Amino acid sequence: MSADLIQGLVIRQQAGFYAVFAENREIACKLRGKLKEKKTNEDLAAIGDRVFITLLSPNEGVIEKVLPREKAFFRLAPTARGEYKQILIANPDKIFLVFACAEPAPSLRMLDRFLVIAEKQKIPAVIVANKVDLVGEQKAREMFDIYPRLGYKLILTSVKQELNIDLLRREVQGKISAFSGPSGVGKSSLLNAIQPGLGMLIGKLKVSSGKGRHTTVVRQLIRLEEGGFVADMPGLRSLSLWDTHPEELDGYFPELRDLVADCQFNNCSHIMEPGCAVRRALAEGKIHPARYESYVKLRNGDD
Repeated sequence: MSADLIQGLVIRQQAGFYAVFAENREIACKLRGKLKEKKTNEDLAAIGDRVFITLLSPNEGVIEKVLPREKAFFRLAPTARGEYKQILIANPDKIFLVFACAEPAPSLRMLDRFLVIAEKQKIPAVIVANKVDLVGEQKAREMFDIYPRLGYKLILTSVKQELNIDLLRREVQGKISAFSGPSGVGKSSLLNAIQPGLGMLIGKLKVSSGKGRHTTVVRQLIRLEEGGFVADMPGLRSLSLWDTHPEELDGYFPELRDLVADCQFNNCSHIMEPGCAVRRALAEGKIHPARYESYVKLRNGDD
């Protein structure tokens, strides 16, 4: 590797341009032409990618090489040229899945989809149940009580009550992380509470396209005052799984994967076969019916 190359972190991407954080500053970059010749159905570079760049001036450069991704949080995005793997963030240390307790009511089935992606990519997931002030702590805990029992960290938050804001601030400190979840759950308010002005700064990146409710969102990692970077992912109305085959899904549900070896058939779908250890555990109350329903819906390809 040339001594002239500088290693950095992609912290912003928009319309073929990238901001790379290197040598304690932002450097505006484009991809080297030879990289764009690569045939791929996914983003060539994304926020969170580690790259090598060549400087053209103190604040401008060219991305020469994108280092292999250790993991990525992504979704399947349909395009005119077919399905496309949209990298929402590469190499995150953790992802915060933010769902409101009310206004809007939480879709636990959508949360389960997020968790499947996180499990497949081995990204530690923290579930944030926000707007606790609308329902109370006890009801909020009951709404999400499945997940701590499965080993997922659950943080109850309320900006109005300043509930667990300090805890959330400690969780993001020194990490590369992302806040993701549906629209309207209060991600920007939480980010503002963690660091005043942070959510407002991210909000300015969202530009209306003038086509209905669609928005073009600049994907960006914001540097935190106490160390680390955080991204606010766009509010998602749908989340399709990429390159996930039905027969592997049971491996991404913690309560199912240890039972698979006890099924009568090694290709058991856990839906109708006799001698199924998963269905037996469901009947015995060891698997939550809502989680099993999420598994079946994903297995059958239902939304």
